[in-house]
Amino acid sequence: MPTGTATLDFGAFPGSNEASVAFSDATIGAGAKVEAFIMANDTTSDHTAADHRYAGQFFSLTAAPNAGVGGTIYARSIHKMQGTWAVRYVWAD
Repeated sequence: MPTGTATLDFGAFPGSNEASVAFSDATIGAGAKVEAFIMANDTTSDHTAADHRYAGQFFSLTAAPNAGVGGTIYARSIHKMQGTWAVRYVWAD
């Protein structure tokens, strides 16, 4: 399965319940099934690996990916999140 990484930014305090990030990959197909998740044991400029292990979010695509281009990952959390979070995405055609 092809993979990629991106960074979600929920903004400064008080943060937000929603964030999105565009990803691009020339090998993705229009019918690809994409899954995204917080990267456990990773760090960002403002969160530790421990933070990443316990960040609960729901992920989806805003629309089907564009073949040879990519798409947009949409994240939502029940609680307001703040700052940046490392995300990994995988897909299969």
